[in-house]
Amino acid sequence: MQPITVLSIAGSDSGGGAGVQADIRTFSAFGVHATTALTAITAQNTLTVSRVKTLDPDLVEEQVRSVTSDFDVVATKTGMLAQASTVERVAALALEGLLPHLVVDPVLVSTSGHVLMADGGVEAYRHALFPLAEVITPNLREAAVLCDVDVRDVKNLDDVAALARTLLALGPRHVLVKGGHVDFAPDVDRAADVLVSVEGLVVFDGPRVDTRNDHGTGCSLSSAIAAGLGLGRDVPDATRDAKSFVLAALTGARTWRLGEGRGPIDHLGWSE
Repeated sequence: MQPITVLSIAGSDSGGGAGVQADIRTFSAFGVHATTALTAITAQNTLTVSRVKTLDPDLVEEQVRSVTSDFDVVATKTGMLAQASTVERVAALALEGLLPHLVVDPVLVSTSGHVLMADGGVEAYRHALFPLAEVITPNLREAAVLCDVDVRDVKNLDDVAALARTLLALGPRHVLVKGGHVDFAPDVDRAADVLVSVEGLVVFDGPRVDTRNDHGTGCSLSSAIAAGLGLGRDVPDATRDAKSFVLAALTGARTWRLGEGRGPIDHLGWSE
């Protein structure tokens, strides 16, 4: 037996909680081999992002081609792409068939509120990359931005489903809108994600974990879905497994004190 190979195209998090660092740990937890193509380097910790250095799209493309020319990549996830030109370059690579089982996590803003996408990126996602994705995984705030909706107008799961259907019309085969950071009264102790496709709608419900350590949950969920797809699961099953994985990782890290802000989750089950 040997592991399958998956690819993460994303930015580096110097604090180790999100980005390719979280993706590598997630892939390892699922028993798949992680390869990477860096799109940006960030100077960040659990409190803030102090600097972002984007990499040239040519270098991003060269990393992808270097990996895919040697490894049999069976699934791909994108995280922080940082600029419209990189989104468009990744889309061109997907059109060539180099990025199978493409899971797009449209990272726009960090957990600490730092903008991680330059001007034009939203349009590039909408028109270039989303139509090529098997799954897109925006959180609720990202979904609202992508749909030109004020997130304060999203009051319940029906509103979340409406956002998901709007995004589905842009061409991805599945849309997963993550609701983990939003409290919908009266179910403030629940965290529901909404998956929409042409086959219908599925709500993945679960308990909300009371912890400050939730940095990288979005990255980890999308990379867990990509790992599941690479292992042969369909999108609903891969999503269900990914949500269970993130719940366990949040639970395991709920009392950690790594840094003074929003810390990482327990990808590798260290708390066990």
